[in-house]
Amino acid sequence: MSSENEHSVIDRREAIKRVTVLLGGATLVGGSSLLAACAKDRTAASAGVGEFTAADVALLDEIAETILPETSTPGAKAAKVGPFIALMVTDTYKPEDQAIFRAGLQQLEEASMKANNTGFMSATPAARLALLEQLDRDQKSRQDAKEEREKQQRRDFREGREQKTEEAEKQDEEPRHYFRMMKELALLGYFTSEIGYTKAMRYMEAPGRFDPCVPYRAGETIWADHA
Repeated sequence: MSSENEHSVIDRREAIKRVTVLLGGATLVGGSSLLAACAKDRTAASAGVGEFTAADVALLDEIAETILPETSTPGAKAAKVGPFIALMVTDTYKPEDQAIFRAGLQQLEEASMKANNTGFMSATPAARLALLEQLDRDQKSRQDAKEEREKQQRRDFREGREQKTEEAEKQDEEPRHYFRMMKELALLGYFTSEIGYTKAMRYMEAPGRFDPCVPYRAGETIWADHA
């Protein structure tokens, strides 16, 4: 019989796969290290963690809440996604990725000041959403351009064309957009939390029987894996 820990690892791995699909298939920053780190207590970062201050964690909470707001189900803040993000960056990101992420918090604040004449924490919910939607379009554009370059490189390789230029190699080394990192961890933090698992998805602790095919009605939430 599988142990509870084995079940948890399987569930976290499945959550990572689902977040990867939601974001278009690119591998999440942090890779396999995310599996073990997901199990850590996300309340531990309330007073700051690593180089993240308590104010940073509060900002991450608000960013995550804007991405996953409270609706008919609790939002990201209720699931303590801000502390989760700080822990993940500290425990699973390489130093260079941590630097990009932390610099991204400052860039997000500067973008908020430019767009709204106020910091993100003081901006209205509508202004916060508009800003994050623009950042999301920016990161998506960068990711799409990178994927198109990779496709062209594969075509060139198959057709025996010249090797990559120095400029193309520099483009390949371009770091991931900081908001892509934030969105990855916000989704992962929410869907590995108890709230995300039992409120945003349908969850049954011990199904009574196996049903290979069950009716689906439009608008129903997906079933969560067994914990």
